[in-house]
Amino acid sequence: MTIAAILRDKGGDVVSLPRNATLGQAVALLAERRIGAVPVIDAGSVVGIVSERDVVYSLAAHGVAALDLALAEVMTQPVQQVAPGEPVIGALSLMTRRRIRHLPVVEGPRLVGFVSIGDLVKYRIDRIEAEAAAMRDYIQHG
Repeated sequence: MTIAAILRDKGGDVVSLPRNATLGQAVALLAERRIGAVPVIDAGSVVGIVSERDVVYSLAAHGVAALDLALAEVMTQPVQQVAPGEPVIGALSLMTRRRIRHLPVVEGPRLVGFVSIGDLVKYRIDRIEAEAAAMRDYIQHG
């Protein structure tokens, strides 16, 4: 089970923002797409992530003026990322250890996907349920 398998089901369509976009633009995108984080791209590479947490921390520190700040000033960096060949369990372990909920998926410098902890957990549960169903079928029909 690798990250590539999740991307096959989920697709590789990823929204992103440039580092000079404002936090207000990021908030609008998060709300419009109903997502929890967006990767920040510079020269084709992931240089940061802006998450709901970053929005809250920035608003707490700067008030409403935070919405005019460039993402480069508020994004989480450096970015933890994974390759498509990374096992799902390894990515889950990384996310748990680092207390993060989103990971960019990169091949070389290029962003090819973005996964959340929810994506990984759903995939694992689906696999476990499929294995349990196969086991029940095997036991019942020998």
